[in-house]
Amino acid sequence: MTNEKGRKHLPPYVSYRTFHNFLEQLQQRLPSRIDRSFWGERFSGSTGTQLVAALRFLDLIDANGKPTEKLRPLVVSRGEQRSQLLHNVTNEAFSFVTKSSLDLQNATYAQLEEVFHHTFQVADNVSRKCVKFFIAMAGEAGIPISPFITRRTRTAHSTTGTKISSKRTAKGTNRNSLVPQVPDEIPNNSSWHSLLLAKFPNFDPSWSDEIKTKWFAAFDELLKKGLIRG
Repeated sequence: MTNEKGRKHLPPYVSYRTFHNFLEQLQQRLPSRIDRSFWGERFSGSTGTQLVAALRFLDLIDANGKPTEKLRPLVVSRGEQRSQLLHNVTNEAFSFVTKSSLDLQNATYAQLEEVFHHTFQVADNVSRKCVKFFIAMAGEAGIPISPFITRRTRTAHSTTGTKISSKRTAKGTNRNSLVPQVPDEIPNNSSWHSLLLAKFPNFDPSWSDEIKTKWFAAFDELLKKGLIRG
C-alpha cells in the first residue's frame, strides 16, 4: 500500500493481540476519528502509533484517521462473518504476498520473510514483526499457511532456549554438583520448551471469539518468554 505521495506504508508490526483487542474495544462505540486523544489512555505512544499505522495499511482508517467503510462491519462481526471480512482485508492489504508467485501453502518461513524484506527493504527485526502479524491475521482469516511457516513461529527460539539453559547450568555447576541428577529423568529447559510448544495448538478460525482471545493471550505470553521468534 502507498500513501498520497507514492511512498509505501510499512506492513503492520504491532502485536496482533493489540490489534485484535482494539477491534473488540471499538464495539462499545466507534469514534468518528481514531486519533491520539482517543487511544492515548489505552496505549503508549509507540504502541498507539504502530496501531494507527496498521489500521491505515489495512485500509480501515484513512490518512486523517477517519474509519473507512470496512471498519464498522469488521468491528461488529463475529465468527465466520468476521473471518470472511478479515480474509478480504488480508488479501487486499497483503496482496504482495497473497497474489504473488509465492506458494503460501508450501513456502518456508525464510521465503515468506524474503517477500516482506524485498518489498519494503526493512531491517530484519522489523521484517520479522511484520511477518508475525501477517501469520496471525491470516490464521484468523482462515487463509491456509504452510506448516513450514507455522511450525517455525512456534519453535524458532528452541535453540536460544538451549543456549540460555547451558549458560545457567555452567554458572551453577559447583552448587548443583552436590545434588546428583539423572539426565533421562529430569529434562532440561529446552526439553520443557519443546514439549510446551508441541502442545500449543495451531490457530483455528472456527473457534469462538472467547477461545480466539485466549489463544492470542497465550501466544503473547510465549513471545514474552522467548519461546516464539519475535
